[in-house]
Amino acid sequence: MTAKPNVAAHYGKGGLMARLRSALASDGADPDRPTVEALTPYDQFHGRGIEATEEIAAELSIAKTDHILDVGSGIGGPARYFARRFGCPVTGIDLTPEFCDVARALTRTLGLDERVRFVEGNALQMAFVPRTFDGACSMNVAMNISDKQGLYREIHRVLKPGAWLALSEVARGPGPEPDYPTPWAETAAASFLATPEETRQRLEACGFAVLTLKDMLQETRAYGARLRAAVERGEKPAHRAVGIIHPDEAQAMAANVGRGLNSGALIPIEVFCRKPR
Repeated sequence: MTAKPNVAAHYGKGGLMARLRSALASDGADPDRPTVEALTPYDQFHGRGIEATEEIAAELSIAKTDHILDVGSGIGGPARYFARRFGCPVTGIDLTPEFCDVARALTRTLGLDERVRFVEGNALQMAFVPRTFDGACSMNVAMNISDKQGLYREIHRVLKPGAWLALSEVARGPGPEPDYPTPWAETAAASFLATPEETRQRLEACGFAVLTLKDMLQETRAYGARLRAAVERGEKPAHRAVGIIHPDEAQAMAANVGRGLNSGALIPIEVFCRKPR
């Protein structure tokens, strides 16, 4: 998410719902009444998919009365997961209109629209009053945003004192320049990767206390190996979101990310922070 319209165009190519329905039908699911399980390979559009979402949720203590913000909510998989797991209200915000439209439609189909809502908007200028949310997550979003301190300040603004922030991102490693396209950028001009230490420094400069910052490179490599093994066995991989969002470039994107992980150019990280009381 960023103010640049070309980033929204990178994700919102049109025809997403039709591709999703076709994929569900190919899986043997009912496109009109998909289950949560049927949607999981497609609606968790971030590194390691549902595995990462579950991992982050397991680190958090969330009450039913807590209001959670999902920054860069995509087609709504993580927001719906948090709402179902914790019984809490969740608001997602995303720059891409098509993502928001599909997220709302899927949420209605699953009967979660009273608990989960999606707002089309810019994460650098969110239309929420200060101290609205009890926690926030953001998964594979900051790579598209050059003004990361602006992003972190804005999240800090809308969080209540004592609230948590969980980030799952791709950071810049010490290796050579990554190849493009990737799932988050067509070219290097739309990719704004920060090192893990730069991420920590910018979060702290915006008032967050960084509790943990974890290098997830080995976990991500292992996850990729499991996906490749599934394909070699003639099975569908557990994570298929890139294929429906970027149907023409998914294979090249996966290869470029794989090279980046192996060369040290890309380092997936998970960060847990808290806004001081």
